[in-house]
Amino acid sequence: MQSIQDIAREIVAREGGYVNDPDDPGGATNFGVTIHTMRRLGLDLDGDGVVDTDDVRRLTRDHAEAIFIEHYFEEPKIHALPQVLHASIFDMYVNAGSHAVKILQRLFNEMRIVVAVDGLIGPQTIAAAQQAVAAAPNHIADAYGIARRNYYYALADARVASRKYAKRLDGGKGGWITRAEEFISPRFHLTAAQHAERTASWG
Repeated sequence: MQSIQDIAREIVAREGGYVNDPDDPGGATNFGVTIHTMRRLGLDLDGDGVVDTDDVRRLTRDHAEAIFIEHYFEEPKIHALPQVLHASIFDMYVNAGSHAVKILQRLFNEMRIVVAVDGLIGPQTIAAAQQAVAAAPNHIADAYGIARRNYYYALADARVASRKYAKRLDGGKGGWITRAEEFISPRFHLTAAQHAERTASWG
């Protein structure tokens, strides 16, 4: 099994370096850490009294990994879930915050394991996760990954500016979809034709 440090290192590599895409609500981002997160944590790295894009640019890979482990894995209690779910939910929490947990909770409800969909990992969600893993130990990670992929498609359905993250200019799978499928067994990946059909209404 991967260590949490290994997973964090892969997330940072997946996120890449500094970007400031006007279509991304996260704003200026470096190694996946947004300017909003840095402001929340008070990370004034250049000591000028203001957390701005200069501080985002100064962030190092090691610092980003430490932020993710503390604030995106341990703080939301992902560590309390069964290990088979750690990598995908941790990656999704970095990408989408508490929506990562809501996707999981909705999945439990679809499995007839009733939990509140509140984005919080407490005793109820931990117990539900244990029950779900016991019921489908070889499928729960794929089920979560597929639910995550569906979440990305739904976001792009609703927000035109986000479609470039789910569908490339050439019509192929965008970064959101390929990222979700990194945590899904190859046999459940969508074919190019299935992806084209799913996104056909976007034009």
